[in-house]
Amino acid sequence: MRTGWGDARGEGVHRSPEGGLLDVLGVGAMVLDTEGRIVLWSPQAEALLGYAPAEALGRFAARVLVDEEHFELVLRLFTEVMSSGEAWAGVFPVRHKDGTSRLLEFRNMRLQDDRGDFYALGLAADGATLREVERDLALSVRLVDQSPIGLAVLDHDLRYLAANPALERMDGLSAAGHLGRRVGEALPFLDSEPIEAAMREVLDSGVSQVSHEVVGRTRADPGTDRAWRVSLYRLDDSGGRVLGIAVSLIDVTDRYRAGAEAERARNRLAQIADASVRIGTTLDLEQTALELAEVTVPELADVSAVDVLDSVLKGHPGLTEGPILIQALAIVAARPNPVVEAADPPGHAAQYGADRLITRCVRTGRPVREPYLDAGILARIARDSRSAELLAQAGAHSYMAVPLIARGEVLGAIDLIRTDNPLPFTEDDELMACELAARAAVSIDNARLYRQQRETALTLQRSMLPRDHHDPVGLEVASRYQPAASRYEVGGDWFDVIGLRHGRTALVVGDVMGSGINAATTMGRLRTATQTLSRLGLQPAEVLGHLDEITADLDPPFATCVYAVYDPDAGRCRVSTAGHLPPVLVPGDGAPRLLDLPPGAPLGVGGVPFSDVTVPLRPGDRLVLYTDGLVETREDDIDSRLDSLLGLLRDPDPSLEESCDRLLRELRAPQGHDDVALLMARVRG
Repeated sequence: MRTGWGDARGEGVHRSPEGGLLDVLGVGAMVLDTEGRIVLWSPQAEALLGYAPAEALGRFAARVLVDEEHFELVLRLFTEVMSSGEAWAGVFPVRHKDGTSRLLEFRNMRLQDDRGDFYALGLAADGATLREVERDLALSVRLVDQSPIGLAVLDHDLRYLAANPALERMDGLSAAGHLGRRVGEALPFLDSEPIEAAMREVLDSGVSQVSHEVVGRTRADPGTDRAWRVSLYRLDDSGGRVLGIAVSLIDVTDRYRAGAEAERARNRLAQIADASVRIGTTLDLEQTALELAEVTVPELADVSAVDVLDSVLKGHPGLTEGPILIQALAIVAARPNPVVEAADPPGHAAQYGADRLITRCVRTGRPVREPYLDAGILARIARDSRSAELLAQAGAHSYMAVPLIARGEVLGAIDLIRTDNPLPFTEDDELMACELAARAAVSIDNARLYRQQRETALTLQRSMLPRDHHDPVGLEVASRYQPAASRYEVGGDWFDVIGLRHGRTALVVGDVMGSGINAATTMGRLRTATQTLSRLGLQPAEVLGHLDEITADLDPPFATCVYAVYDPDAGRCRVSTAGHLPPVLVPGDGAPRLLDLPPGAPLGVGGVPFSDVTVPLRPGDRLVLYTDGLVETREDDIDSRLDSLLGLLRDPDPSLEESCDRLLRELRAPQGHDDVALLMARVRG
């Protein structure tokens, strides 16, 4: 059985719930005939005036409802309405059944039935109630129209029913332009799907969603991101029927931009702090450059390259006129990228003309930023036309070069390119790159200066070592010197083979404590002093005693040394040590062993006497002298390492040269942190 009009008469027709506007107003209706008698009386009229239908019907309305003093006025108004047919509206005092007089808002009009007879229809509402409703309505309209908050109402299909002036200004679309459109249709620059999903959820659940932040663009400002605080709440009438959804928007773009800027600043500080930790972990120049490039990818650029002026690497800072020669140190890409192929490979030097952007960067000492690249700019970035083609193929669209400046000198530049990141380099990006470059440049310059110092020390040290030693009488000799790995300093290790009178030979291995040029210089002075003292015919302990006095006046003032003199006629060797690791004796027919020697104090300590030990040597016996860099590591104890040395020496090699190579290969760590001097001697048959 159908009970609702919507079922019987068509879609959209429904029974209104109680509590609507007409119910609030309590509009009463009455119908009068041409003589002024009441012929129809509504329940609302009874509620408004207190008269039951039986008390009102058939009676003259003026006698029932009007005070005597207003009698003539009401008759005149009644006559005008019935004669002219024009409606009358206004406020009129009416007498209530309880005897009180009340002001009612009236709407009076003439009616005509199908027989041509006329009637008067009177609609009345309490004046105070009507004024209150009008005041509330006016206040609501004013609040909506004058509110700085954007307000809108949407129906069940999420189409606009109303939009206030503030929303018109925000969206750049009139209220009429909103009507009937969905959010995505009214604001095509906005991602409307999540917004409409939230609206449907509010419509279904009735639970409001308050202060959700939405970022997007509008017709009013299509080129700029804006931000709003959006609140959604469902509109229900007094009977609980869902009318639609209300939307309020507060523009918080300034706060959003301030927050975004603060977040960018925090990210910059975090990246700079990260760079401070990651850059300069070693004094290796290439590693330091690689660390700088890695810090900038992918946060700042998709491809980063670090280049240094060739003149700086050669120790001649400063720029001359004309083309510049630049050496690539490192390149890092976020993914395999043709830009890497277009760039100069690390270790490669390339010449760039005065028209190139990197040339301008290093000559002026100022960053060069090209937010958008075209074919002409690409040609000024790349080293040649092929490289320019690769840059275009990779989608390079934004470029920046920032100088590396340390101690007032331009060292080179860091090149940054964007291919995957769609945004161009901005002024903020430039500030960030300059900050990173400034911090990294000092580390790069330190690594450069260290390399120069190390190369100088290494050259000095090599110049002081024996260039070539002929096998002395009765001995076959092989030696090796191996400096520390590139990231560590040059030490003061040395060896020497000194021919003495009467066919004797002095074998020396020493290690100056410390590193760098000072250690190399001290090593050279000790080696010279050792050669001089050896030729005086002194015993090994006496030689070390004199060296001890000499070392105390040097810088650094300490060294270790083992000094051995082989006498082929006597078939023996006298050995003395100053705080050095003991030599290894490898008998021709027995197991290798460490010589049991008094350890002695290091050279430079002073006041500690040295002593000799005589060791017999027979044909085929081998004597191995070495510095601690051969056997010491950071992980293993020295005893186990010495056992490893003895184990390797148990298996003889075809030659001493091969033995030296095998010992270095098996014992020396790939990144040895100390120099190694190795001297092996075998008694001839």
